[in-house]
Amino acid sequence: MAIFCVIKFTMFISVLDLFKVGIGPSSSHTMGPMVAANAFLSDVRHFIETNPSNNGYHVRCTLKDSLAYTGVGHATDRAVVLGLNGFLPNTIIDENMDEVIDRTWNSKTIEINDDMQANFFAEEDIIFDTRNSLKQHPNGIVFELLDKSDNLLISNTYFSIGGGFISTLEEIDNVEAPIAAEPSSAYPFPFDNSDQMLEMSKEHNKTIWEMKQANELENIPEKILNQELDKIWNAMKTCVERGLTTEGILPGGLNTKRRAKQLHESLQNDKENAGSSDWLCAYAMAVNEENAAGHMVVTAPTNGAAGVVPATLYYYYKHKAATPEQIRQFLLSASAIGGLIKHNSSISGAEVGCQGEVGSASSMAAAGLCAARGGTSEQIENAAEMALEHHIGMTCDPVKGLVQVPCIERNGFGAVKAYTASSLSLRESGEHLISLDQCIAAMKRTGLDMSNKYKETSLGGLAVSFIEC
Repeated sequence: MAIFCVIKFTMFISVLDLFKVGIGPSSSHTMGPMVAANAFLSDVRHFIETNPSNNGYHVRCTLKDSLAYTGVGHATDRAVVLGLNGFLPNTIIDENMDEVIDRTWNSKTIEINDDMQANFFAEEDIIFDTRNSLKQHPNGIVFELLDKSDNLLISNTYFSIGGGFISTLEEIDNVEAPIAAEPSSAYPFPFDNSDQMLEMSKEHNKTIWEMKQANELENIPEKILNQELDKIWNAMKTCVERGLTTEGILPGGLNTKRRAKQLHESLQNDKENAGSSDWLCAYAMAVNEENAAGHMVVTAPTNGAAGVVPATLYYYYKHKAATPEQIRQFLLSASAIGGLIKHNSSISGAEVGCQGEVGSASSMAAAGLCAARGGTSEQIENAAEMALEHHIGMTCDPVKGLVQVPCIERNGFGAVKAYTASSLSLRESGEHLISLDQCIAAMKRTGLDMSNKYKETSLGGLAVSFIEC
């Protein structure tokens, strides 16, 4: 199964696509551009094979809008170099990334194939264009293949649409809403909004995770699905525990000190006074410190919000003895909600602000925890709605374009809200005034109304306040 691929616009989004193992610091600004660069490399290889020439080649990349504004802080330029060298976020984890990047910078070339190189002067050929927007999405990337006289041979435009997903220009222009590219009959439970989800759950007497599992089993055997879910959980668990045992200063120039290790040690030494909020913050901050360092994380649903779901799940595992079956139920339920949000709104901070990242993650974590604790479908939907509702309007204004302030602490608060929403919903019937569908729609409208200054450009909010101070 190809985990990293160009997204097909369908209402079904696999749990294995929503939760992807990759590297920090950003799914939209690091992982997506790497996937796009890798896809372009494949097209270049095909072009050269079918149009052989000895005239030489030159590759150029232009980053647009949010990618241009915060690309340096999010390591977008490094991601492009890695992708053009044939790497993907899940294949670069064990490689020496600095070595690959230094080699490209120094040689001023990229390897097209065994006997062909293209000129690539990274300092000049990665262009940060903040003036010329692309109307389709704020995370646009244009790759060009030129001959030695700089005549254009190929031009491909990609959009990094959040969570490590990419779309081509052709795909994004052909999409309405977005709509499902596959017929609904392709899956036994084809819900694309929460009302449908609840109706199907009631009609078929199935939990949300059972319906999600049934949909997944159309494409993958149950044994393999469980193995992949366990891999996702193990990667999340590893990330939490690495963050809890690592100290030092995060890269980027803010001199942000890692805090999770010290916080965790403090809690261990004072367990009587340690509440759930304290533990959740420690676990979430551990993950996002790892993300900010450029280490291995799992998109959940993005890197900027990568700590919320793992922290909530780790708390349930560590403090409430969650079973492997409950962990899988958590992940399946969380991904069902994440798929609804992505399909009907956005999980991209550059598109709708942090409400689409930490807000979506908190909603997913609340649903997953509620499901694992035995909640009804109505209670799960209620938990997801409450968590998302209390993130509506949240801006994405990273200081210096880095995923450190306010991102690291914000993941902790997102996990706390998720836990709270789950607990509240389990004490009630699931009946509530605002539906999850209405909340998702409100989030989308709020994102459309939000100034671009507050959507991952570092042109407003905390980013500007920090500079002024």
